[in-house]
Amino acid sequence: MSQSSAAKTKGRSVVEDKLYPAPLSSHEDVSKDPIVFWDTLRRFHFIMGTKFMIPVIGGKELDLHVLYVEATTRGGYEKVVAEKKWREVGAVFKFSPTTTSASFVLRKHYLTLLYHYEQVHFFKMQGPPCVPSALRAGLAWLLWNIPRKGLMIIRIHILKLGSETLSGVLYHPDHPGPSTSFCQSNDVGAIIPYTPNSKRRYGRRRRSKRRGDPSYPKPNRSGYNFFFAEKHYKLKSLYPNREREFTKMIGESWTNLSPEERKVYQNIGLKDKERYNRELKEYKERLKLRQGEGANS
Repeated sequence: MSQSSAAKTKGRSVVEDKLYPAPLSSHEDVSKDPIVFWDTLRRFHFIMGTKFMIPVIGGKELDLHVLYVEATTRGGYEKVVAEKKWREVGAVFKFSPTTTSASFVLRKHYLTLLYHYEQVHFFKMQGPPCVPSALRAGLAWLLWNIPRKGLMIIRIHILKLGSETLSGVLYHPDHPGPSTSFCQSNDVGAIIPYTPNSKRRYGRRRRSKRRGDPSYPKPNRSGYNFFFAEKHYKLKSLYPNREREFTKMIGESWTNLSPEERKVYQNIGLKDKERYNRELKEYKERLKLRQGEGANS
C-alpha cells in the first residue's frame, strides 16, 4: 500500500471480516449440560475473536448457562426484548433487593456474550454475524438525525459485537425495516464520521499485546476491577448524567465493604488470574507449535 493510500485509510473504523462457525454442539446438549455449554461458549468466543469474561452481579458470578436457557426457552433475545420479559428472566436468579438494575444488566450481558452464540446454536444461523433489530433501529435513527457534513460513505464487512465498541458505525437506511434480526451479507453500506486530520485524545495506556495478536489472552482483572464494573453498570442506569462522579462513588463503596464482602471480589480476581495463566500457557504452546510448523515448511 502506498503512503497516500495509507494516509487515506488512517482514522477509519476497521471491522474484521468474520463468519459464524458451525454449531459446536446441539442446542439440546448445551441447554441440558452446563459443562458442554461452558466449553462451547469459550471456544465460540475464541473462534470469533471476541472478548469473554464471566460477569459479576451482586458479588456473584453470573450463571450464563441459566441465562441462556431462560432466554431461549422464551424464544431468544429478540423475543424477550420485544415482549419485555427481562424482569421475568431476572426473577429466576433471585438477586438481592439492592440489585435494582438487574434487567438492564442481564440484557446487556446477553447481548455481548450470548447473542451470537444463540444465533448459531439456537437459530442455526450461518454466514456473517446478525445485528439485533433494536440496535439497528437505534443506528437508523441516528443516521437521520446527525449532520451530513464530515461524513463519508465506505464499505465494511460486519459489525462486531461481543464487548467491542460499536461507536461510529451507522447502517444506511435503505435496508429493510427492523422487524426481524438483521443478518447482512458481507458487503454492507455504512456511513462513518471521518476527520482525517483529527487526533484521538486518550490517556496514557499500557501497550496491549492483543493489538498485535487478537488471540493473545485477555489480561486478568483484580477483585476491585470486577467490583468497579458491577457498580458502574448500576450507577449508569440510576444516574446517567453523573458519570464523572462514578469513580469517586465506587471508590467510597469499596472502602466501606466489610472484609468478608471484599473477599468475595478478591476471590473472583484470583480465579480470573488463574484463567489468564492457563490461557497464556495454552497460547504459548500454540505459538510454539505454529513456529515449529513454519520452520519445517
